[in-house]
Amino acid sequence: MKMYLFLKIILLLLLFCLSMAGYAQTETPKDTISNKLDEVVIAQNKKTFTNANGNIKVDVANSVYNSIPNPVDLLSKLPTVQVSADRESISIVGKGTPLIYIDNQRVGMNDLNALAVDDIKTIEIIKNPSSKYEAEGRAVILITRKLSRKEGFKTDISETASFKKNYNNYIGFNSSFKKNKLEWKANFNYNRRNPWENHSIAYQIPQAAIVSNYDVTAISRVKEYIFGTGLFYKINEEDYFSMNINGKMKADAFDINTFTFNQNFDQQNNVFTLSDNSSEKNFINSFMNYSKRLKAIDTKLFVGIQGSNFNQHLWSLVENNFNDSELELSQNRNQRFNVDVFSGRINLEKKFKNEMTWEYGGLYSAAKSKSNYDVFDYDENKTTTFDYNFKEINSGAYSQLSGKIKKIDFSIGLRMENTNVKSKYSTDNSSLINKNYTNFFPKALFSFSIDSTKSISVDYSKSISRPNYSSLSMIATYINPYFIYSNNINLGPTFIDVISTVFQYHDKSVKLTLYQNKNPIYADFIFDNQNNVLTFTEKNFQKESGYTIEFTVPFTYKIWTNTNSLIFATNKIEDPAAVFNSTKTYLYYYSNNTFKLPKDFTFVLSFWGATKQKEGVFERGANLIFDMSLAKAFGKNWNCTLNYNDIFRNTIYTERFTINNISSRARYLVDANEVSITLKYSFGKIKESEFKEKIVNENSDRIR
Repeated sequence: MKMYLFLKIILLLLLFCLSMAGYAQTETPKDTISNKLDEVVIAQNKKTFTNANGNIKVDVANSVYNSIPNPVDLLSKLPTVQVSADRESISIVGKGTPLIYIDNQRVGMNDLNALAVDDIKTIEIIKNPSSKYEAEGRAVILITRKLSRKEGFKTDISETASFKKNYNNYIGFNSSFKKNKLEWKANFNYNRRNPWENHSIAYQIPQAAIVSNYDVTAISRVKEYIFGTGLFYKINEEDYFSMNINGKMKADAFDINTFTFNQNFDQQNNVFTLSDNSSEKNFINSFMNYSKRLKAIDTKLFVGIQGSNFNQHLWSLVENNFNDSELELSQNRNQRFNVDVFSGRINLEKKFKNEMTWEYGGLYSAAKSKSNYDVFDYDENKTTTFDYNFKEINSGAYSQLSGKIKKIDFSIGLRMENTNVKSKYSTDNSSLINKNYTNFFPKALFSFSIDSTKSISVDYSKSISRPNYSSLSMIATYINPYFIYSNNINLGPTFIDVISTVFQYHDKSVKLTLYQNKNPIYADFIFDNQNNVLTFTEKNFQKESGYTIEFTVPFTYKIWTNTNSLIFATNKIEDPAAVFNSTKTYLYYYSNNTFKLPKDFTFVLSFWGATKQKEGVFERGANLIFDMSLAKAFGKNWNCTLNYNDIFRNTIYTERFTINNISSRARYLVDANEVSITLKYSFGKIKESEFKEKIVNENSDRIR
C-alpha cells in the first residue's frame, strides 16, 4: 500500500512537470508579434564536461546538476570523485584526498556543506596542481561561483522532496542584486533530513580467544540551516574587493541500535545496546579578498584572509541488555570539540613580454582546538574527565615560473612549508606532542604540442597530506561494551611523490601515473586485554605505492553527449603490523550520458563502478551504481527535475583486513536509493549593465 501511494505521488508530480511544460510552450498569437528585429541570438549548447590534459571541468550552472540539493551529493556524481560511506570525506580515484578550493580560498568539508549549489558555476577536478596551491594533496577540486554580468536582481526559490527509506525535504532561497560595480548575494536553506545507516563488523582476536560481531543501525532526525551572504565590488577593469560569510547549523537527534555477539573462550554473550544521542554541529566561515594591479611594477596582487570556527557537542546515554535480560544504564557520555582557524595568503603575478609568468607568494595559517571529554560509568560509578588542547601553525612560501618556448609549455615551481604542532592536557604542563618540521615541495610540468590536435605533457610533484583537525581530537563513539570508535592524536602527515604523463588528442586523453606515499593513514585496531575492549582507530602505515592508467573519452552524436572515464589502478599498501595478502589491478569506470530531447527536455543516465580491489593489506568489494535524471525548463521562471539515484540499491561497501593479529570483515550499507523531485522558481528584473566588464578566459585561473 505504501509503495502504491509512493509511486502515485511520483507519477502525479511528473505529470505536473509535463503539464507546466505544455503551458509554458503555448504559442503567442500572431497579432501580438512585432515585425521589429531587436537582436539576433546565436544559441550554442554548452558541454557539461570538458577535458584538458586529464583535468575535467563540469558546467554545473547549465546542467541538471544544479538541481541537486547539496554539494556533497553533487560531487559524488562527478567522474573519479568518491564520497566516503559516512559522507565526511572525499577522495579522487588514484589521487587520495584532494584540496577543495572555492574561488581563490582553500576550504574544508564544512565550508563545502555550507555552500549553496545554486551559487556554483563550475567545478574543475585538477589532477596536476601547481605550486600556487598548498603542498597538501595530489589533486584540487576547484569550485567557481557565479558572478553576474547583468544589472538588476534575481531570486531563486527551490523545493526538493526526497524519498529514501525516510522522507527528506530541502527548501532553498538564493538571491542576487547587481548595480554598476556592486554585486550582493545571499542564500538560505532549510533541510529536514531523516537519514538511515547500517554497518556490521565481524572480527577475531586469536591471542585472546575472542570471536565477535555486531550489527548497528542508526536513524537520525536532522535539522539543518545553511546561510550565506557576500559582497563583490569591481573597482575597475582589473581590481576588485569581495567579502563573504557563510555557515551551517545542524541539530541531530538519533538512536543507535546495536546487536552484538561476543565469545571469549567459553563465555558467550548476546548484547543489545541502545544509545540515545543528540548532536550539534555549528560552523561559520568568513573571508575577504582583494585583488589589485600594481602598475608601477606591472604586477597583479591578491590578498586573502579567512577565519572559521567549528563547534561540536555530542551527548550519549548508553544502555545494555545482556542475554535478553533487561536494559541497564551503562554510560553517560558528554563530549565537546571546538576549533578556530585563521589563515592569510598573498599571491603576486608578474607577466613578461616573452610570454613568461612569474608567480610567488606566501601563506600563514593557525589552528587551535580543544576537546572536552566527560563520561560517567554507571557500572564503576565513576566519572572520567579531561580537556585536550591542540595547536598547529603552518607557514609557507612559493615561487613558480611558467611560460612557453616554441612548442613547449612549462611550469616549474618550488614550495616551502613549515609546520609547528603542540598539544597537551589542560591539567598537565608537559606537551604530549611537540613537532616542528620544514619540507620542500618541488613541482614541474612540461607540455609538448605535436600539432593543433595532439599534445604530450609530463609532470612531477611532491606533496603532503595532513589529517583533519577532528581526527586529532579526543572524540570517541561507544558501539557496544566490547567496541569503540576513536580518533588518534598521534597521526602524522603523509608524504607523496608522483610522476605522470598525459597524451591528449582533441578532447580525449590517456594518462599514466606512478606514485609512492610514505606514512599513509589507514584503519587500525588496538586491543585492551585488561578490559577486553577493541578500539577502531587510524594510524600511519609504512608505505603505499602503485600506478594508474586513465582514459578520458568524451564524444557527441546528435542529441547524445557522452563522457567516459576508465582507470586501471594497482595500489599496494604495506605495514609490518598488517598481513599482506595480494595486489591486483582493478578497474574504475564512469559514464555520463546526456540526451537533449524535444521540447527542451534533458535526460541523463550515468553510472560508475569498480571491480574488486586487492590492495595488499586491504580487500574491498565491487560496486556498480546507476543514476537517472529528467529535467525540463519551461518559460523563463520554472524548472523541474526528477532524479532517481542508486536505481538497483547497490551502494554497499565491504572491506577485509588483518592488523595487529586482529582480522575483520566489515559491511557498510548506504541509504542512497532515492527518488527526488525539485521545483525551482526564479523571478526578478535583469537588464544589461552599463558597466562593461572585460571578457576573460574562464581558464585563466587554472595554473599549470
